[in-house]
Amino acid sequence: MKKKHIIYTASAVIAIGAATFLLWPKKNIPQGVEAVKSFNKERYLGKWYEIARFDFRFEKGLSHVTAEYSLNSDGTIKVINRGYNAKKDEFNEAIGKAKFVKDDSIAELKVSFFGPFYSGYNVIAIDPDYQNALVVGKNRDYMWLLSRNTEMPEDIKKAYLNLAEKHGFDTSKLLWTKHDKSLITP
Repeated sequence: MKKKHIIYTASAVIAIGAATFLLWPKKNIPQGVEAVKSFNKERYLGKWYEIARFDFRFEKGLSHVTAEYSLNSDGTIKVINRGYNAKKDEFNEAIGKAKFVKDDSIAELKVSFFGPFYSGYNVIAIDPDYQNALVVGKNRDYMWLLSRNTEMPEDIKKAYLNLAEKHGFDTSKLLWTKHDKSLITP
């Protein structure tokens, strides 16, 4: 009888823990940071060049990095990330999807390249013409400066770096992405 009680108790603890993990709201954006409101997803679609990033394992060693966004039929956003791996002399490509966390007028998204596992993708600054953007992940370990061109205007770059620093991002860790014209794909 005592053995059954222990098994039932252990099963209940595991079930409660699993339910808490699955149902508890996941943090998608760093505390104190806000995503752009009045966001226009259609204007954001298309090709972006990575100007700078915090380096992490999925982009380690890549240059000429681009991200291309298009609308899927189910309302999610198709994401195609490409980058050049000089050691292998080839482009790497990752295809994923992004979903809006709240509604599509708030630039707080979650993105997945690996099935059911999502991570934060939050546009926290964008110019009125949708030509330059500052994007952060779910915590202060992920940050990207993106532009529709291979270079970002200095005044916008400086404003985005100041904003990032104001929100506690260590901009000295940024890796500035190389874009050689001979490797740029249309």
